[in-house]
Amino acid sequence: MTTPFNPLTDFTKMLAQFNLPGVDSTAIAESRRKDLEALAEANRLAYEGMQALVRKQTELLNENARAIQAAAQQIQGANPAEVFAKQGEFVQQSLQKAFDNMRELAEIAQKSQTAAMAAMTHRAEESMEAYKKLLPPK
Repeated sequence: MTTPFNPLTDFTKMLAQFNLPGVDSTAIAESRRKDLEALAEANRLAYEGMQALVRKQTELLNENARAIQAAAQQIQGANPAEVFAKQGEFVQQSLQKAFDNMRELAEIAQKSQTAAMAAMTHRAEESMEAYKKLLPPK
């Protein structure tokens, strides 16, 4: 059975072949490994956020279908004036609910994006600190 391709291992082997003086190839490889882990974490968080959005949209769609069905049953057999009044009330309630739902979906998306960006920002800060340690003091 063949070993699956691992770009990080291949990168580490390539760095070791050059054996440059003063270059810690192990530290460079470790840094790249942490970068990949941070990217994977950001992708995982973004994917979970997308799943939460889809679940919420499905929930809202089902809720709206039930509300339309209930509204249709309420106006059966009613006189035209009552039908018109109930339709107006239903439209007003539906619009308010739609705005509330849009706000909730936007909050879910914002939280997901913030979490994914936080993972990448944290890794970028770690990388900057590591690079600062490599620079000679002034």
